[in-house]
Amino acid sequence: MKPLAVVTGVGPGTGSSLVRRFVAGGYQVAMIARDVARLDALAAELPDAFAVPCDVTDTAALLAALEAIRQRAGAPEVVVHNAVGGAFADFMEVAPKTLQLNFDVNVMALLHLARWAAPLMVERGRGAIIVTGNTSAQRGRAKFAGFAPTKAAQRILAESIARDLGPKGVHVAYLIVDAVIDVPWARALYTTAEDDFFIKPSAIADEVYHLAHQDRSAWSFLAEVRPYRENW
Repeated sequence: MKPLAVVTGVGPGTGSSLVRRFVAGGYQVAMIARDVARLDALAAELPDAFAVPCDVTDTAALLAALEAIRQRAGAPEVVVHNAVGGAFADFMEVAPKTLQLNFDVNVMALLHLARWAAPLMVERGRGAIIVTGNTSAQRGRAKFAGFAPTKAAQRILAESIARDLGPKGVHVAYLIVDAVIDVPWARALYTTAEDDFFIKPSAIADEVYHLAHQDRSAWSFLAEVRPYRENW
């Protein structure tokens, strides 16, 4: 049986690229997202990927989905938490329920995924949990009050998990994407930007795959990717 990778947030950009990269690397991939049509289309395109429609903020549904994945495909070798909740407003404008929702997607879903995967991985003495983050995990800007606090909390939670699981043989890493991802809505927003302004979803997926397969003598926790032109 092929090793199992679980990917949350399988959207049209990074999520779909992650699925394709892990399938190309010899994995079967459990795809978690709310968009059933997108998941079914990917599953039809990639026989080693299967759809698991789920809203990661619904804890009962998420735990049921994870158990169904385990029953179907066994214990995961890799879990990638790519689902993201975002909002762009200052602290006076953002609805408190929006901040709570983003916290549930970015932080609580990670907690539930890790609590499910960790015992299965520790039992075998191997595995990787990778989280895709962004620049908001390191700083707060005025219009990111509904988003940055949740990504910062996500990064700290991932670090706590990494410090616990690393000595047990399980690698946890947090990838900061310091760039605008090349997806249709971003192209529509940055109409005058040149191609090399954007980061390719496939390149992000390549780095996630690399992190998940690092030699255990040289594990990374915090990694960053950005286009060569990015001002950082």
